[in-house]
Amino acid sequence: MEFEDVVRSRRMVRTYDPARPVSRDVLARLLDLAVRAPSAGFSQGWDFVVLSEAGQVDRFWAATSGDGAPDRWLEGMRTAPALILCLSDRDAYLDRYAEPDKGWTDRDEARWPVPYWDVDTGMASMIILLAAVDAGLAGCFFGVPPQRREQVLEAFAIPAGRRIVGVISLGHPPAPGTDRKSPSLRRGRRGVPEVAHDGVFGEPFQA
Repeated sequence: MEFEDVVRSRRMVRTYDPARPVSRDVLARLLDLAVRAPSAGFSQGWDFVVLSEAGQVDRFWAATSGDGAPDRWLEGMRTAPALILCLSDRDAYLDRYAEPDKGWTDRDEARWPVPYWDVDTGMASMIILLAAVDAGLAGCFFGVPPQRREQVLEAFAIPAGRRIVGVISLGHPPAPGTDRKSPSLRRGRRGVPEVAHDGVFGEPFQA
């Protein structure tokens, strides 16, 4: 697909065809593109836990779901044959910027205007979502509730220093009309003149 078509086609899909797995070759290709995302100081403080077997995926949902009956969102998301846990590593950045060519020897997190370890992991995640569209797959990025974080870390032997920035569900699109679009889309998309400012905030950018 042309890049513009990939971007315009991408959307969050919450229901998948459970009978069609995502091949490991495709997953490997998505990850190979993800690690080409930019990162501050080339720190590359990201990790991706790939769950591509039914038992692994079930273990994730068991760690993140309550005991009650699943709602419509969870029923749909459980049809995803593959999940990718996207993790950030703050210490990789603090260590990198304490090296001689950077020189922040105190490793003070306050030096960072924003947590770039999370930003960079988010950019890598976006590449996965776009690459999935290009591969004919559907995907969705979602978060892990804070109260379930420790269960997920334990379930997959994730070091305590990693932060779960989000999870990407992947699969083949379902039959037309079976995936419910988010009600939030009714809000409409903000146009470029609303969000882009020309030289000074409040002056709409125009082509």
